[in-house]
Amino acid sequence: MTRSTTDEAAVPPLPSPKERRRLREAKSLSEDEMAAAVGVTRATVRSWETGRTSPRGRKRALYAKLIAPEPTVTPTAKPTAKPTVVTAKAAAAGARPAADRPAEPAASPAATDPPEAPPLPSDPRAGAGAADGPSRAPEAPARPSGAAEAPGERRTSPAEAPGERRTSPGEAFDELYARTAPGLVRQTYLLTGRRVLARESVERAFELAWQRWPEVAVDRDPAGWVRAAAYEYAMSPWHRLRRTHRHPDAPPTEPGKRALFDALLDLPPAYRRTLLLYDGVGLDLPETAAETEASTPAAAGRLMTARAAVAERLPELAEADSPAEQSALLHDRLGGLARAEHVPVPRPARAVRTGSENKARLWTRAAVAGVALLIAVTGLTLHTAPTHYEQPISPPERVGGVPPRGGPQKLTAQDLKLQKSLGEQLAHGPERLVPELH
Repeated sequence: MTRSTTDEAAVPPLPSPKERRRLREAKSLSEDEMAAAVGVTRATVRSWETGRTSPRGRKRALYAKLIAPEPTVTPTAKPTAKPTVVTAKAAAAGARPAADRPAEPAASPAATDPPEAPPLPSDPRAGAGAADGPSRAPEAPARPSGAAEAPGERRTSPAEAPGERRTSPGEAFDELYARTAPGLVRQTYLLTGRRVLARESVERAFELAWQRWPEVAVDRDPAGWVRAAAYEYAMSPWHRLRRTHRHPDAPPTEPGKRALFDALLDLPPAYRRTLLLYDGVGLDLPETAAETEASTPAAAGRLMTARAAVAERLPELAEADSPAEQSALLHDRLGGLARAEHVPVPRPARAVRTGSENKARLWTRAAVAGVALLIAVTGLTLHTAPTHYEQPISPPERVGGVPPRGGPQKLTAQDLKLQKSLGEQLAHGPERLVPELH
């Protein structure tokens, strides 16, 4: 622990996650090349550039060295000659700098670069078929003929084009919701087998995304962020305590789809999620492992076990020659099952944003009320508490060596006779005080 802390203290602080990606692309390094140079996986490099995790120890020092900007090379002048700087105006006018002309300060690269606007949230895996259920990752958009992408070039979204207005957070959220929500509801239905729970999970995930929109907007994969939140909410075991979600919905009537539906629900939740992400959504194995919070070998083992379990229900899957054919066949079967079922349509994006704001406002008021109640109870306790120390009463103890206290003596015969005579005679006045003795 001491060595790790010392190594981190010796390394200069890393730039922001967005700047890390820009510096890596400026050096024409891909994620795979950076991962190989540092000795980690591509998913780890991606998590560093999205801000989810941060490197530590020797990997932090190596990563900081690889993304460090190139130092500016300043030409050294001769000792006898006075250094001169050719300004942009002089170069444009063709004037030659004079030795006695004061040198103008050179502009730094950071000052000349235009400010970089935050990118719009986009879902690289949500295309036109997102509303039809799980789909593969679409191919990259084709570039114009003869145009090549320069190393480190950042793709500009339509909202960042020069001369156009910037998209507001609400519009960006509505665009992401309209593009991914219908297909995500179908995916969640395959994960849970419950239509109402699928819509509730997706709406809850988008409400959480709107509450954390500054974080989600700069995420590299906003759709993946929402998908992970929806899956986590849908797979929560607390839903079993709710009567409406205790049992899955009725399976499809078609035999093939019913067999696939039953096979999916018979899988453990972690295996079912891994199969859906890899063969349904189209993520690669490291991304599937990162989203399911498992190692890559563990995700591969879950995938193979899940495929073997589903192959027992689907004979055509068992007859596939290679794992690639199995994956393609499962992709088609899952997409057909998602499109065939009539899942509920999610609410409009504006209603989801309004509901998220109302819930946040309600929780804020509840927190304020709880703090106020705690302050009131504390004040009452301080007001009624004793202001000085009162010594507690000692517990009782048995005292030994003291003779017992004597009671009345036993009456003799004469005492009994006197008592009887006094009781028989009537007392009138002072005679009572002077008894007669015989």
